[in-house]
Amino acid sequence: MIMAGLAVLLASTMAQVQGTGAPARAEPLAARRPTAAVRLLSIPAGAVRLDGHLDEPEWSRADSITDLRQREPTNGAPGSERTVIRVLGTPDALYISVRAYDRAPTEIRATQFRRDATLDADDHVTLLIDSFRESRGAFLFRTNPNGARWDAQQNGAEDSNANWNGIWDVAATRDSLGWTAEFQIPFATLRFHPGATAFGFNVERVIRRRNEESLWQSWGRAQGISQLLNVGEIQGIPPLTRGVDLELRPYLLGRVNLDEYDLHGTQVADGGFSAKAGIDAKLAVTPTLTADLTLNTDFAQVESDQQLINLTQFPLFFPEKREFFLESSGLFEFGTQERAQLFYSRRIGVKSGEAVPIIGGARMYGKVGPWAVGLLGAHTGEGEDATDLVLRVKHDLFDRSYVGAMATQRTTPEGVGAEQAIGVDIDLPLIWNEQNIEPSFWLAGTRLSGAPGTPTAWRAAVDYPNDLFDNFVSLYRIEEGFRPALGYVRESGIWETTGHVTFQPRPTFLGIRQLELKLIPSWDIVSGVAESLLQTSDWRRAKFEFRPLGGEFQNGDQFEVNLQRVLDTSLEGFELFPGTVVPPGRYWWTRGEVQYESSTGRPLSVKVQASAGGFYSGTNTEMELGMTWRSGGKLIASAAGALSAVRLPTGNFNATEVSSRVEYAFNTRADVSAFVQYNNEDQAMEASLRFHWIPTIGDDLYVVWNSGYTTDQQARWRFPSWGALRRPLEGGLVVKAVHRIVP
Repeated sequence: MIMAGLAVLLASTMAQVQGTGAPARAEPLAARRPTAAVRLLSIPAGAVRLDGHLDEPEWSRADSITDLRQREPTNGAPGSERTVIRVLGTPDALYISVRAYDRAPTEIRATQFRRDATLDADDHVTLLIDSFRESRGAFLFRTNPNGARWDAQQNGAEDSNANWNGIWDVAATRDSLGWTAEFQIPFATLRFHPGATAFGFNVERVIRRRNEESLWQSWGRAQGISQLLNVGEIQGIPPLTRGVDLELRPYLLGRVNLDEYDLHGTQVADGGFSAKAGIDAKLAVTPTLTADLTLNTDFAQVESDQQLINLTQFPLFFPEKREFFLESSGLFEFGTQERAQLFYSRRIGVKSGEAVPIIGGARMYGKVGPWAVGLLGAHTGEGEDATDLVLRVKHDLFDRSYVGAMATQRTTPEGVGAEQAIGVDIDLPLIWNEQNIEPSFWLAGTRLSGAPGTPTAWRAAVDYPNDLFDNFVSLYRIEEGFRPALGYVRESGIWETTGHVTFQPRPTFLGIRQLELKLIPSWDIVSGVAESLLQTSDWRRAKFEFRPLGGEFQNGDQFEVNLQRVLDTSLEGFELFPGTVVPPGRYWWTRGEVQYESSTGRPLSVKVQASAGGFYSGTNTEMELGMTWRSGGKLIASAAGALSAVRLPTGNFNATEVSSRVEYAFNTRADVSAFVQYNNEDQAMEASLRFHWIPTIGDDLYVVWNSGYTTDQQARWRFPSWGALRRPLEGGLVVKAVHRIVP
């Protein structure tokens, strides 16, 4: 019934829009009065060769942007190095050039080549294109002097989905004047209203050795590249139309699995060869609505989750990595991540930590007049056999705000009926007296098979993210039994409040750029639903953090000194670590913590964190160390380790996690990486080797080897003995080829 009601609402809205003869269009203030503009020069297809050399005569005739201003370190000052941006357009694509002058070209930082590397460690340029011109979302395209490609899809005021992968290309070169980049962005990669002749546009340049950030627009302290109200505009685009674009991406996969063994050396599963084929499709249903279809879905190329030792009562939260669920994932967000979410995509195709085959799925997303719409459906096979449906709608309010709703439904053969959830939310990112302020509220309820009533959850919050003060406060109520079948809830039957008041002055001594001080401790307090948040005797859990010193240096290094006061209540007792139990009780403890992280712009960057103090009825001394070496060429190596030395009356243990990663990029379209990780809680070591080649943009070839070993002393084959190396407990080789077809 929930799904039917919202489907009727969606259908009604679309009918109203279609009945006008053209999609209704919001006209926000920012769309009517751009702060600045650059005019596109139309050229014929093939007039520009994408090679990073700006030697075509069309570039010299194009309109230019030259007035980038610093957001950091000297707000409002011209960029320390000159930057020139020009825009051309063919009937099918935008061509954007960047000439990044640099008086010290030998000091340009460029260490990364791999597709989707963040490029934060390097000099880089980011283009922002708001193709709907509504100040509510955008596409981000980034490159460095090596021509590496990074992209993201921004949804709303701050949320950027860096897992989005668009079809576009870039070439970069370096010379005695600095470096240049040529971007080619097909109009088919973007979403726009029919007849669009202008796009929102902004440019950001980062000079890493100076930790300098400069922008064309939105260079205020409380703004930045993600602030869409003050972007400029690309004008003079020929009126755009979009037909029924169709993109097919079939794949072929071959897998060789080794025989699988238990700890005693007994074979528990046969290995062998298997093959698989499937297809993904992308269809432009309307100029503003896109549909994705997937059949016999496979995610063999996705890297394994990082191993983590859990020293809490609650399950760990792992991020989504599967491509089908990543594009426009921000549209499907509802609730508070890692606390109470109405939709958590890892509930689909993953059961008890193991992959379940996805037989097929479909998704539609985009804009229908003032409505943002998202529909998602998937059916899983053996091991789950569930049909999952999600509907999300948002209606534009003001310049950037929205009011929305979401409904989810799961149907399984063993269930008495469908498990459903529904919610409404409102988000109001506003600018008041040139300061950001964002009130928000959400309310949700669930109905589970065989369970009476409709348990609810809600949260009210106010965020004040600005330069001098960054403040936040929220209040939750999550009733007992609130459990969305496709969502995530850390704990139910509670009241909870969280918040912080962070003071961030900018002194002018000791090379400090900005301090980050919590002179009023941040808080997270949880009590039972029937109890009071005002009485400390009623609290179940609490954490207070006082930060007398913290901040960032001009060179990008960051530091923190924290004092923490923690409460945890164990109602029934739980196993903290194999062989060590925390008895039922109410525990308060105090800890001290220091952190230091050097700038990623250094050839060797280091992150150190140390803490010591109480832990339940005993003590815990923790040390974390991470190091990353960037050769300045094509090799990046990193290693990380964490040790928790826990001493309790019920037992002592040292929890250890270590990992190492090595990446080598042959060029911007081919790389190989090795990832090894170990933890002594599971006494397990995993190794993964991955090769990725992009022969042409849109095509992919993956070769992946995964293997698992044990360090259990009782095991017949254990790491690091040579027998274990020859015979892992499990392992397999996967070769997957994906080809893009545009009929």
